[in-house]
Amino acid sequence: MKKDPAFTPTPTIQVIERMFSLIDVLASRSEAISLKEISEKTGLHPSTAHRILNDLATGRFVDRPEAGNYRLGMRLLELGNLVKGRLNVRDAALAPMRDLHKLIQQPVNLSMRQGDEIVYIERAYSERSGMQVVRAIGGRAPLHLTSVGKLFLAADDPLRVRSYATRTGLLGQTRNSITQLQVLERELSRVKQYGIARDNEELELGVRCIAAGIYDDQGKLLAGLSISAPADRLDEGWLPKLQATAHDISSTLGFHGQHG
Repeated sequence: MKKDPAFTPTPTIQVIERMFSLIDVLASRSEAISLKEISEKTGLHPSTAHRILNDLATGRFVDRPEAGNYRLGMRLLELGNLVKGRLNVRDAALAPMRDLHKLIQQPVNLSMRQGDEIVYIERAYSERSGMQVVRAIGGRAPLHLTSVGKLFLAADDPLRVRSYATRTGLLGQTRNSITQLQVLERELSRVKQYGIARDNEELELGVRCIAAGIYDDQGKLLAGLSISAPADRLDEGWLPKLQATAHDISSTLGFHGQHG
């Protein structure tokens, strides 16, 4: 029996299938919808719909503007913007990253913030660099241990930085890791002053990094571009090239200001 090409597979877990149907109904209307109407449109018993909607509300995927009424939540917008930002940044950054890599022959990384970590979303790299890349695309690392992470922390206000320190405990991974709030605050002050950030063997011994920010059309820090190199081979002469590349990518994204 041939499969219908228009056939859309359904989730194998029933509650996920029901969750998708609820989200689809909420997405079909701009205003909040009553539980009664949601139940009718999905064919779900009101108590079942109510239970799943409440769980979705806990995760901010659904909002309850008033008792018994539901609409899509802000969490979906946040996730959608994150995906959109990644795609746009990656598209804009790929060619300039490759050009920079050709110049310096060291790994060039593109990273974005997600919560208390940065996530690597692209890399220009070749075997000739002589440096093993430990964190693959999709890998994560704590903000305070990475050059790009420090860019994002420096963009936060002091209260948010202290809150980050409390949440994470500023755990270290090497003898060079910054694990004290006062030391981190001094480091972030330098990042703000110079517009670039460094990782001095704080995430991995033997590896140093320098990073510059990538900004969107609103001047918001969107991502970071970093160069990784063996600790004894990081060349300060790469810094202007890194900053120029990050600025070119920012310009492609609509940024017209000046950072760093």
